[in-house]
Amino acid sequence: MPVPSAPRTLLLTGAAGGLGTLMRELLPQYGYTLRLLDVRPVEGARDAIVADLNDPEALREAVRGVDGVLHLAGISLESTFDKIVESNIKGTQRLYEAVRAEGGSRADGTAPRVVFASSNHAIGYTPRPRTEDGAPVVPVSTPRRPDTFYGLSKSFGEDLAQFYWDQYGVETVSVRIGSCFREPTDVRMMSVWMSPADGARLFHAALSAPDVGHTVAYGSSANTRVWWDLSSARALGYEPQDDSEVYAEKLLAEFGPLSDDNPAHRYMGGRFINDPPIWPY
Repeated sequence: MPVPSAPRTLLLTGAAGGLGTLMRELLPQYGYTLRLLDVRPVEGARDAIVADLNDPEALREAVRGVDGVLHLAGISLESTFDKIVESNIKGTQRLYEAVRAEGGSRADGTAPRVVFASSNHAIGYTPRPRTEDGAPVVPVSTPRRPDTFYGLSKSFGEDLAQFYWDQYGVETVSVRIGSCFREPTDVRMMSVWMSPADGARLFHAALSAPDVGHTVAYGSSANTRVWWDLSSARALGYEPQDDSEVYAEKLLAEFGPLSDDNPAHRYMGGRFINDPPIWPY
């Protein structure tokens, strides 16, 4: 278990969501004091900030004095273009503006570092590699091919992070998260699964590594069936400990192997290609 040298305050946006809830449980063991923000009340957290990403004053107050931001907030499934724009595009840009302003108010001019929850859906139309046949894994430099408006917003977020680094010196690690659940739920997910414990390890590495500029990294565990190159994540100091292969016997018995007859198996984006889950709100 890591023992930090000093307490650090971390703004966790999207704190009421599924991934946010997992990180609320796990990140404090790395020495972080969490400041929570969500558009909905956060269960069990009376001092959480309840605010929309498009409220500049609330965002400015939320980032005041923090050492870093883990940005998980926004629409995490497919939705209409207008809703995606308001939440994931405009909202993320307003968060970066608040971070930039916070850096400008500090004596050393250093803005809090951002860890941006990007997604494998930014490259969703990339064909899955046949790693079982010895094909190379997908590098972070592969051209982005978003599979939905949601994936498009994650592509935008990575470009936004690059711009705020080049223009204003705001550091970001954009983590292309696969699926972070307590265990994988189907055969495809075994290739992109990130255990919650490995998620906390990766986010901590992204927040604490020196001189990241804007770094893009894939977010998964050390899966036997992994589809993408984890070298940029490992360069941050990430050492994944889990492997989805322990679930293989159960999942293969239930679902069978991947098949190119199924469009959701042919591409990195899975069912987002042909039957994306829709944001319910």
